[in-house]
Amino acid sequence: MTRQLHLGVFIYPGGHHIAAWRHPNMRAERITELDYYIEAGQLAERGKFDLFFVGDALNAREREGRVVGEIAINNLDPVSVVSAVGSVTQHLGLVATLSTTYNEPASIAAKFATLDHLSGGRAGWNVVTTLDDKAALNFSRDQAMEKSLRYERAASFVDAVTALWDSWEDGATPQSSERIHAPNYRSNFFSVEGPFGMPRPPQGWPVLVQAGGSPPGRDFAARIGEAIFTAQGKLSEAQAFRTDIHARMVARGRDPGSVKIMPGLSPIIGDTETSARRREEEFGELAHPSVGVWMLTEMTKFRLYDHPLDAPLPTRDIRAFNPALGQNALSLLERADREPMTIRDAARIMVRSRVHQSFVGTPDQLADHMAQWLHEGGSDGFNVLPPLFPDDLALFVDQVVPALQKRGVFRRDYTGPTLRDHLGLSRPPGRPSTQI
Repeated sequence: MTRQLHLGVFIYPGGHHIAAWRHPNMRAERITELDYYIEAGQLAERGKFDLFFVGDALNAREREGRVVGEIAINNLDPVSVVSAVGSVTQHLGLVATLSTTYNEPASIAAKFATLDHLSGGRAGWNVVTTLDDKAALNFSRDQAMEKSLRYERAASFVDAVTALWDSWEDGATPQSSERIHAPNYRSNFFSVEGPFGMPRPPQGWPVLVQAGGSPPGRDFAARIGEAIFTAQGKLSEAQAFRTDIHARMVARGRDPGSVKIMPGLSPIIGDTETSARRREEEFGELAHPSVGVWMLTEMTKFRLYDHPLDAPLPTRDIRAFNPALGQNALSLLERADREPMTIRDAARIMVRSRVHQSFVGTPDQLADHMAQWLHEGGSDGFNVLPPLFPDDLALFVDQVVPALQKRGVFRRDYTGPTLRDHLGLSRPPGRPSTQI
């Protein structure tokens, strides 16, 4: 059987173009309204998407101490959003982001087990650590936790959560107390006695999603990830990333087939390539260059406001100023090393897709592009980032999905009720009480 693409949709206030909220087809006030998220979720289910994904941010977006007014707000609470979407869909997977840095295992375990039970096995947890010092200030800390320590805590956090989920044997009820076991989990970070307060989730575990890009992030993804969201703009880079993740999984004794790697893809679609380019230009005119420069400064921690827009992006100075750059920043700097890039050019990239892969063209061209990445080992699917909601998601569902189905690389209907069914992932077996 031909390999099949897996598709997620990444909901974002207004859309993934940073100035989408200014588009004439977008009522910006909708991004705090329930119908906005319900409409997107129902569109994704009509398109037979595997999952609906909500990111998270733990601080307001600022520039020099002031909330930025040229962009949309952050996402609303992720678990609340996917819960609402789950109530009006029947098959769509529901993936929410919550940080291991500023939460506790028992509360995370309860949120996602509840979501999995109420949705009939459609829950997924995007496991992230939080690196922003501004977020730390909202949680009684002066600065973010050191990177290697964040990932050590995250690994222990996931171990504690899964031990809680596994503390009930499959099929156990409150009346069968002999099949409910206290995990008594201990690490340098957590002490969790248990047992858990509800039966084991329908999927065994909600699907564990990760977005590791740096070496520690890739190690963490190889350790726990069942779906990996990533950001590569070129096929060769995506192939290298997938090969690297698979090798790290093998080193840990994991089957590379037990993970689905899904790069971000932000498409601008038109009936013709010319009309698609015109739409791209229209979006570009919505965002002032200062917004992109702010996004660059936020990502690199290197102040670019006072540099001329048409000066070369100072990659060497940025690396010297901040040796601990994240993977998205490193990807952009590596691209700037390969090809001439001004600060204005880099700002345009940021407002367009935040260094994720962008595509401009017709539905058939996009379907060919996606099929090529699948067939040539660049991905197992894509996390789709529509520039404008709901318009661009509707275009993708109505025009790109049929083109993918015609090529035999995407489902025509769901074949099972759970997110694990959609992704082709096995259900984790429960652990005997002696292993909890």
